[in-house]
Amino acid sequence: MEIRVLRYFLTVAREGGINRAAEILHITQPTLSRQLARLEDEIGVKLFERGARKITLTNEGMLLRRRAEEILSLVDKTQRELIEQDEQIEGRITIGCGEMAAVRRLPQIIKSFHEKYPLVTYDIFTATADIVKEQMEKGLVDIGILMEPIDIEKFDFIRLKHQERWVVLMRPDDPLAEKETVCAKDLEGKPLILPSRANVRNELANWFGDMFSASQVLFTSNLATNGALMVQAALGYSIVIEGAIPFWDREKIASRPLCPEITSDSVYAWKRSQPLTAAVERFIEQIQCFSGITYEQKLSI
Repeated sequence: MEIRVLRYFLTVAREGGINRAAEILHITQPTLSRQLARLEDEIGVKLFERGARKITLTNEGMLLRRRAEEILSLVDKTQRELIEQDEQIEGRITIGCGEMAAVRRLPQIIKSFHEKYPLVTYDIFTATADIVKEQMEKGLVDIGILMEPIDIEKFDFIRLKHQERWVVLMRPDDPLAEKETVCAKDLEGKPLILPSRANVRNELANWFGDMFSASQVLFTSNLATNGALMVQAALGYSIVIEGAIPFWDREKIASRPLCPEITSDSVYAWKRSQPLTAAVERFIEQIQCFSGITYEQKLSI
């Protein structure tokens, strides 16, 4: 399966037709059609449903599209990294993170780094820790800001001193907003919005205790902002980390800490034993400088 042919396939999938894709690729329509037919023969499945005016992807075609996008993204990233090795410090650093307090330090790190290396640019990828970790394992994200619990056995990391505190979101006019803290009994029988990460829900289940089996989990949400919209519409109570609160209008959303308190640690992490570009290596040094530790110290913290 050639990289060139994968690019042909993705162009056809995006354009929904051979003619337009051929124009974009600067090849003839018959040539493109032959390449796609050979690709289908090579992998032994049908990738397209060919209509009179438009072609659409089969289920197998949709799977190949997802994988091809990942493959080509990694290929392009690798090519950029190879070019950057012998040049001055420049390139692109991909940083994965969620909506959390640990991200607040990131602008300071980037601002200081940009003053030293103005040719470096950044891609901020926002997702849950599980998805960021998956992208790091594939080589698509250079550095992740991850909230535990998460398996980071394959990564080097710096554990941050600041902990993320868990809170409950509700409307400001809700009776629970009159309390200083919220306990599990206060949420009994109420519709809940919980994080989509299974290991985080397990920790919250331990906090609820026996009451969790009777809880009404109306929504799960991979990012806290979407859950906050449901809270604003009076559809439920969302349990999130406190670091996400600055993203919302406090006149529309109120928050109260859990009692007993729950906290989570967070880390800056990158894949162990993976060759890094000069830009990423320098950026990690910058993170260590802001964290006040050296590379050798980080694993013991």
